[in-house]
Amino acid sequence: MSLLRTALMPTDVMVVVLGGGPAALCIAAALAEQGLAVALLAPHDARAPWPNTYGIWGEEVDDLGLGHLLEHRWSNTLSYFGSGAADPADPANQATQHRRDYGLFNRSALQGQWLEACARGGVAILQGQATGFELEPDCGGGGSSDGENSGCSITVLRCADGSRLRTRLLVDATGHQPVFVQRPDEGPVAGQAAYGITGRFSAPPVEPGQFVLMDYRCDHLSAAERAEPPTFLYAMDLGEGRFFVEETSLALAPPVPYATLKQRLERRLAHRGVAVLEVEHEEFCLFPMNLPLPDLQQPVLGFGGAASMVHPASGYMVGSLLRRAPVVAAAVAALLRAEPQAGSARLAQAGWQALWPLELRRKHALYQFGLEKLMRYSEPQLRAHFATFFSLPNQQWYGFLANTATVPELLAAMVRLFAAAPWSVKAALMAQRGREWALGMRLLWPAGL
Repeated sequence: MSLLRTALMPTDVMVVVLGGGPAALCIAAALAEQGLAVALLAPHDARAPWPNTYGIWGEEVDDLGLGHLLEHRWSNTLSYFGSGAADPADPANQATQHRRDYGLFNRSALQGQWLEACARGGVAILQGQATGFELEPDCGGGGSSDGENSGCSITVLRCADGSRLRTRLLVDATGHQPVFVQRPDEGPVAGQAAYGITGRFSAPPVEPGQFVLMDYRCDHLSAAERAEPPTFLYAMDLGEGRFFVEETSLALAPPVPYATLKQRLERRLAHRGVAVLEVEHEEFCLFPMNLPLPDLQQPVLGFGGAASMVHPASGYMVGSLLRRAPVVAAAVAALLRAEPQAGSARLAQAGWQALWPLELRRKHALYQFGLEKLMRYSEPQLRAHFATFFSLPNQQWYGFLANTATVPELLAAMVRLFAAAPWSVKAALMAQRGREWALGMRLLWPAGL
């Protein structure tokens, strides 16, 4: 381990991680735990509180041994996939019980855990703006003078203040619009947009102790509005008279505007006789759901949104960060132990291969194929699809949403869903429009290499 920390001159670091959000802190902590000398560079204070909430399934966080980082946990979890317009006693308008725990991270505890791990590992937390980089030969006095081609190059990072950092590996974890990571342009990117508030209300917007994953009831909308892209309510009881409610659009290009989401949320609440009494916090979320995989040969390693790690089926990423960061860090450290003079391109490729192995690239193709279908559904088809999806065996739909199922398991879930779906959903699934065929073929020939 100590060799990894002293392989470069004292003014250098083994890895520079760009970014200050969850992905950056997660990968910086994992790399430091492998004994690597790491610096984290962000344009803002990486210790500043995060503005958004992060949810995760109970089993997922328990498997990671991080249940203590949850601020809230619900066992009463459900969704609504009826229109709400007919008789409330109609079975179609009854709640779908998920019978699975759901949790909300304590943001400061999650951030604090990673900051503590960074401190233990000696991560230097810097503030500044990266503006460019170049590869320079660094073969320890031997080997080819062409460092980039010989595999013993080093990255020189340029910063806005004129300073430079020399590093073996540059990790870009700056989010969905990364500073350096390159990915192909495959057309419009669909965004999941959401507007939410934490506050107090004249009446409970959801039942006490309840978490609502999706409420697609649309009886507060006109017929014309129901022909527009559908949105759903994501809501939870936070206790002590406080609730979080959020109007969300699954995915759309261009995304649903915040103003539309806010208006729909207000109308949804008013229709159910609920008035907002106090707003503690407003939340604005927008992130891409169908980003293509990056070029896995580039000499910069990506992580988080920069590496297209948002789950196309759910929009979630934190569980994936926690599972995959140790694997990526271990791959980088293993190469450095075997080859102390390994260059930036070789280290980045080792990281990319650990982050996006063949199995995960095939899963990504399947999920993107499915999302392309969902974005073409009408409002009734979408409600029928989710009602069918959550009627699958509990472990089957959970593995699909948590991204823990294998490719054969995902295919089995998709076949079972098709068999059980009503004809309106079957027809939409069978229709081949847009990019579906090309995305489906990536199951055999995944992108990224």
